[in-house]
Amino acid sequence: MAKTSKVVKQEKGYLKYPTQYRNRCHRCGRPRGYLRMFGLCRLCFRELVHRGELPGVKKASW
Repeated sequence: MAKTSKVVKQEKGYLKYPTQYRNRCHRCGRPRGYLRMFGLCRLCFRELVHRGELPGVKKASW
């Protein structure tokens, strides 16, 4: 889980410089492994795909 203080600061706009803003997962707040297309981290993305909650996404095989 993300540090609450960092998430709150980012949401309220307390950060001074634009480089301090970080893409975070909308579900868990994780800053790393973020997938822009879905707005989720890789872990939440994988979990939702396995449950079938993200339409149009399927496991790749070649």
